Amino acid sequence: MDWLTIALLLVFGLLFLAAEVIFIPGTTIVGLIGLALLIAGIWFGYRDLGSATGHLMLAGSAVAVGVLVYVGLRPKNLNKVALTSVNNGRVRDARQPDVELGATGRALSALRPAGTVLFATDRREVTTRGEFIAAGAQVRVLGIEHNRIVVERVV
Repeated sequence: MDWLTIALLLVFGLLFLAAEVIFIPGTTIVGLIGLALLIAGIWFGYRDLGSATGHLMLAGSAVAVGVLVYVGLRPKNLNKVALTSVNNGRVRDARQPDVELGATGRALSALRPAGTVLFATDRREVTTRGEFIAAGAQVRVLGIEHNRIVVERVV
């Protein structure tokens, strides 16, 4: 095998490894192909060009791979593919009611027996004990049963 083919094997092996480490980390197959090309190039170099040239290619490839790994694992490059943002959102826990017993509100829709009530600035789905309450009426919280807010009309 001539020296140009061996050099191309080494160059493409390094390019594939660079693509794996720097541009598309975690794909593995690209890195394995690059490693196979590097190994084949070094092996052909030892076989066809002699041990002195093979040692130089092995040392050069080892240094190049070391530089690629160092460049690829720097924090600046890892931040491109790592999740660095923090989600501070939260979900209202239905087990911890945000409407207190005895709180009053105004019915936004007719409660037949379920509907919507406005407590201060919070809209909540509520239910009655079976009675009809017209829209706009004042209601008071009787209790919270499981995930339902039970209300009655304020007279």
